[in-house]
Amino acid sequence: NSKLRHVEKDVLIPQIMRDRAKELCSDKVQAFTKCCQETGVLMVVKCRQENAALKDCLVGYYSDPSFYEECKAEYLKQREEYRATGIKKKRQKFAQNV
Repeated sequence: NSKLRHVEKDVLIPQIMRDRAKELCSDKVQAFTKCCQETGVLMVVKCRQENAALKDCLVGYYSDPSFYEECKAEYLKQREEYRATGIKKKRQKFAQNV
């Protein structure tokens, strides 16, 4: 059964998308994190370029319909495994430094 509940469509699948996008944009995440750590309070002004690059990367994945379908298929696979075994698989945290 591949019907999705509201919470699955609007919460669980987007969470997988965020986690995977952070992993795929990890170089930009690291560059932004490094900039923020180096500049401190002035990060709002000094890290605009890194922030814009990170945002562009993440939004590119968030707005990609094929990426959504890929994450949806991953969620459905996890849900099917849970229903078959009753064992909840722990969610992976891809980018720990965000």
